[in-house]
Amino acid sequence: MLNLFVRCIVIYFFLLVAMRLMGKRQLGELQPFEFAITLVASDLACIPMSDPTIPIIYGVIPVFTLFVVHILITKLASGSLRFRKLLNGKPIVVIEKGNLLPDVLKELNMNIDDLLEALRAGGYFDPGEVEYAILETNGTMTVLPKSQFRPLTPSDVSVSTQPADMPVTVVMEGSFMGANMKGLQTVDKERVMRLLDTLGMKQSDVLLLLVTGDKVFVQPYAGDSITVTFPTEDGE
Repeated sequence: MLNLFVRCIVIYFFLLVAMRLMGKRQLGELQPFEFAITLVASDLACIPMSDPTIPIIYGVIPVFTLFVVHILITKLASGSLRFRKLLNGKPIVVIEKGNLLPDVLKELNMNIDDLLEALRAGGYFDPGEVEYAILETNGTMTVLPKSQFRPLTPSDVSVSTQPADMPVTVVMEGSFMGANMKGLQTVDKERVMRLLDTLGMKQSDVLLLLVTGDKVFVQPYAGDSITVTFPTEDGE
């Protein structure tokens, strides 16, 4: 029993490392060949897990082989547009100029319910609001709404904007994320600690603290979240 437990742990972590090395993707974002490799790798890993008479190496080598195949295919697809189209297919327009394309849907083995479900997942409950809809190679639906249904942007009303700042996680679950501070030029740990003092908090009280420019979002373990700005140097 202990032997089986150890085998499962070893194969699980090896499979986890292999999948991480293949890249970060959600299941719905996998290309067809990536999805196939994922399914095969999981099945191969299960065989030595469930049968203690099979050497554990029989599970490790096939998974490693699939990892090598994945790397080779990815390199070939990156260097050849023709091979990439052959492997993954190409995006297909299913709504064009506001009109559904029934012949295209038939070729894709999609029905109207499938199309409406994909549109709803993208936030469009009325197909009359859609100018173009494209089925991507990973199965997701990309939608371009009609001009009257597009969200208003600053450029539409000639409003100038400043470049957006990336929120930086400074404190998470009571731990100070020192490595993240490299992206902050005017903020250091002492300044963050002084801000927490003014809020009557300790570092251990903070579930999440994000810094975006001069704005700070603080979510304590107990109580409501707070959004404040750093005091000026003179105010400190």
